[in-house]
Amino acid sequence: MSDLRFIEECKKLHLPLEEIKRKLEMKTKREIHTGEVEKHIDTVTLQMKQLHQEISVLMPLINTLDDEQKDDLSKKLTAESTALLRSLSSLTS
Repeated sequence: MSDLRFIEECKKLHLPLEEIKRKLEMKTKREIHTGEVEKHIDTVTLQMKQLHQEISVLMPLINTLDDEQKDDLSKKLTAESTALLRSLSSLTS
């Protein structure tokens, strides 16, 4: 993945510029220190928890949609996103 595309993906996730800069530096560095990796794991774990909370709020709303609305929604999502939503849905049900 090119650096520009990587930055765009980070922006889509609403990551602060300092975090994007840090991730980009980690991505391009040849040497990575254990502390940096642990900090990155902590950051990703926190982001996953936040996303899980957001999915928990969205799933009841999605479940109220009729089949046509659900089809429209899944057309807007990637296959990976749809699979993730289904997986998380089973965890939150």
